[in-house]
Amino acid sequence: MSKLFYDHLIVFEEIESEIDKSAKSPEEREELWGIVDEIVNHRVMAAILDKLPKKHHEEFLDMFHKAPHDEALFDYLKEKVGENVEELIKGEIGDLAYELLEEIRGKEGQKVSGEKK
Repeated sequence: MSKLFYDHLIVFEEIESEIDKSAKSPEEREELWGIVDEIVNHRVMAAILDKLPKKHHEEFLDMFHKAPHDEALFDYLKEKVGENVEELIKGEIGDLAYELLEEIRGKEGQKVSGEKK
């Protein structure tokens, strides 16, 4: 997948470890990472669009499609949303990481480091 403006906020070391343990082949590992990338992208974009006023959606999506790697998108979002979108994305990614770990491990409620109480 190409570089995205929020990639530096994604830290999935535990997920990588779990995928490495559970993938039976390099192809399966690649497929699992493809699924994770897709889920992350959907969740992050949904979180952004939920906060961004609807009148700016088209403009933001156009900017994103032209330069998905451009970290200046954070400046645009901060101006239009009026809050720190990086923190919003970090929170969304953290929640997602917890959900993914539960799913990969297949054990609801298993303790995960950094678990929310």
